[in-house]
Amino acid sequence: MIIDRSQVCIFIPTLNEEPTIGELISRFRELGYSHIFVIDGNSSDRTAEIAEKAGAEVVLQQSRGKGNAIIESIEHFRFPYILMLDGDMTYLPEDAELMLEPLFAGCDHVIGNRLEFPDKDALSRLNLFGNKIINDLFRMAHGRYLADILSGYRAFTLESIRQMHLREEGFGIETEIASESIRNQQKIKVVPVHYVKRPGTATKLRPFHDGAKIITTLYRLAKRSNPMFYFGMIGGVISILGGLTGLYVLYEWLNGTEHLPLTILTALLVMGGLQVFMFGILSDIMLSNQQELRREIQSLKHQRPPE
Repeated sequence: MIIDRSQVCIFIPTLNEEPTIGELISRFRELGYSHIFVIDGNSSDRTAEIAEKAGAEVVLQQSRGKGNAIIESIEHFRFPYILMLDGDMTYLPEDAELMLEPLFAGCDHVIGNRLEFPDKDALSRLNLFGNKIINDLFRMAHGRYLADILSGYRAFTLESIRQMHLREEGFGIETEIASESIRNQQKIKVVPVHYVKRPGTATKLRPFHDGAKIITTLYRLAKRSNPMFYFGMIGGVISILGGLTGLYVLYEWLNGTEHLPLTILTALLVMGGLQVFMFGILSDIMLSNQQELRREIQSLKHQRPPE
């Protein structure tokens, strides 16, 4: 498939990427990509200066965090297709065509699966294990397995990224992008890409701290795309607590001791858990109706004759 590189914006959010940003931009330009947009998170080194000299359009980020960098950049996008990657040279420009082909074939969102071909030492065993857990949790919460939801190598159509209501400020942004893409019923394609060891500066990722934040984000986002999972978990925990207190009350009663306050608490917990669970069912029905309405609106838009 022929890719029109003049219709593609290469989007690179950066923070202190002085050792790699110049080479990354040069390699993209050698491949024929002339529209390169860098949003810099106010680096303390020469990242912005080097990027500008290499031929990129550079904008300074107003707030902190990778999520805010992406959110702020959306208003600057002017081309129909956007290819996003980190500025640390862990992703290869040579994989750009693999990422863009599905967009030109009609997809809305492409995820580069770096877990398919990671170079030796590019990802530790802890990273691989953490990614597997997070991907499995995402499938449970959102009903679809996307192989590598934390990948920083993404491609979008301009229309698809503008459909997303993004709010995450930090590393949870990739999880939110995947969640929003599913919620908006976009056509998603996962393609394998290479992932190499980060040269230059040390990684900014803190495995346990950021992993916990990502899992929290993943669960919280399920409220919008899978309310049955979100409220079902809450209702289930409350009901289990009620069941445990109920077993204790029953055990004590069989031994001749009554616990009236605990009996009342058990009843309240079980009923409360069931009510939250029912609220999840109702929310799921409302979401299904909303998705059906969205499909009808999109269908009418496509059927509308050109003026």
